[in-house]
Amino acid sequence: MTRLSLLLPVIPMLLSACTPAEQNATIGAIGGAAVGAAVSSDSDKAKGALVGAAVGIAASQLLGPTSTPGQCQYQDQYGNVYIAACQ
Repeated sequence: MTRLSLLLPVIPMLLSACTPAEQNATIGAIGGAAVGAAVSSDSDKAKGALVGAAVGIAASQLLGPTSTPGQCQYQDQYGNVYIAACQ
């Protein structure tokens, strides 16, 4: 818990200099790592966090917001990118 409390003030500083895509990737990685560590078994917390971070980054890039409010960028299984209303 002490490490987390020391790291939390640093996260906004890391995000302030990034582009929106990099900010989304960072938030996806942090969220994915937290969920991955929470749902994994006690002996595999680090592995769960790494897998969760990778999934979070991928999800943030595939389902990222666009510059238009209420619109999101999606990518289908063929690699086609399109913009539609966020779900």
